[in-house]
Amino acid sequence: MGKYNSIFDILGPIMVGPSSSHTAGAARLGKIARYIADGDIKRVEITLYGSFAETGKGHGTEMALVAGILGMEPHDEKLRHSQQIAKEQGIEISFEKGNIPGIHPNTARFTIEKNNGTCIVVTGASVGGGAVIVNEIDSFNVELTGDYFTIVTRHIDKKGIISKVTTLLAESNVNIG
Repeated sequence: MGKYNSIFDILGPIMVGPSSSHTAGAARLGKIARYIADGDIKRVEITLYGSFAETGKGHGTEMALVAGILGMEPHDEKLRHSQQIAKEQGIEISFEKGNIPGIHPNTARFTIEKNNGTCIVVTGASVGGGAVIVNEIDSFNVELTGDYFTIVTRHIDKKGIISKVTTLLAESNVNIG
């Protein structure tokens, strides 16, 4: 028998079922995509790949992804009604199936249109036990798990930009350490 690092390696996340990968992980992915988009969402097209595409509806993946977009946690009882809640909030949601050979089987791509007209694309996978990894933001390769505070900036790559960002952080009493 393998060695476990934590009791949570055995028990899994607290969630509305049925699947830690298809429900808890999917909700976490949606919530991270929402944070990256910085709210004020008008429309989301969600492309499902692999197992997400094949069994997602039956495992609660679609409702969980939408729940995350709404800012819900995997254990939120309202998760089951997320698609109706999104509709009531005026957020248009659509789903597509995609196929990219070699991609993680529990992958979703969120194409998020904000009310101000900007568009953000976030791609990530649910890797088991409710854990996720975001591997692409607007065609830039990244590796974010959502386990730690992360700053994502969109800026022109020119001299002094990082200095300005760190100055803003310092002025806001944010310590990186």
